[in-house]
Amino acid sequence: MVTKSKKPNGCTCVVLQCIPFIPEAQAVLDLVDQLPEQVHKGKFPVIAVEGLDATGKTTVTQSVSDTLGAVLLKSPPACISQWRKIFDDEPTIIRRAFYSLGNYIVASEIAKESTKSPVIIDRYWHSTATYAIATEVTGGLQYLPPAHHPIYQWPRDLLRPDLVLLLTVSPKKRMQRIEGRGVERTREEAELEADSMFRQKVEVSYQRMENPACHVVDASPSREKVLQTVLGIIQNNFS
Repeated sequence: MVTKSKKPNGCTCVVLQCIPFIPEAQAVLDLVDQLPEQVHKGKFPVIAVEGLDATGKTTVTQSVSDTLGAVLLKSPPACISQWRKIFDDEPTIIRRAFYSLGNYIVASEIAKESTKSPVIIDRYWHSTATYAIATEVTGGLQYLPPAHHPIYQWPRDLLRPDLVLLLTVSPKKRMQRIEGRGVERTREEAELEADSMFRQKVEVSYQRMENPACHVVDASPSREKVLQTVLGIIQNNFS
C-alpha cells in the first residue's frame, strides 16, 4: 500500500502559530518537514491497540510484541513524546494538532519497520479522533455525529493499520487500575474520571470508527487470558 504522507495543513498552521510561546513547536514542525512525500506499507501486519487509559494497552502491546517478535511503536512517537506534557497543558485545538502530527510522524516509522517485521502500535489515529469528537461535541450522546458519518472514516493520506483492537474494561475496574498506578494523571485521565458523559462519548466514537473498525476486546480478565484472546484474533486475521 502506498500512502501520501502530506501533512494536514490545518494542524501544521496551528502548531506554527504556537512557536512564539512554545519553542518546542518548531522542533515538531522540523520533524514533520522531514517526512517523505509518500510512505509504503511493508509486507508485515500492522496492528494498532486502542482504548481508554488503564485498559491495559501498555501490557498488551508489550506482550504481543514480545510474543510475535514485532516492533512496538507508540503515538505520539518517542521523538516528540518528550514534549507531550507541554502540549497537554494547552487548549484543545493545540493539543489535538500536536497529536495529529504525531500520527503522521509515526506513520513514517510504521512504513519503515513493517518492511522487516510485524508492527504493534500503542494508540494511533483513532485515539486522536475520538477524543477530539468527544471534546468538540457538547451535550449528550445524541449530539454525536451519526454512525457512518465521514468523521469516523480513516484519513486517506494516513498509513492505515491492518487491524485495530479496542481494549475495554468496566468504569469501576478502570478506576481501580488508575488508583493503583500511583502516578500523576494526565488532563484526559482526570476528565474521563470527572465526566462520565465525556467518557461515554469517547467510547461510542471508538465503536463507530470505520475503515478500519475497532475489534472490541474485553480486557477485564487476567493479563494471560487477554493476551490469549488478542493473539487468537491476530492469528485469525493473518493466518
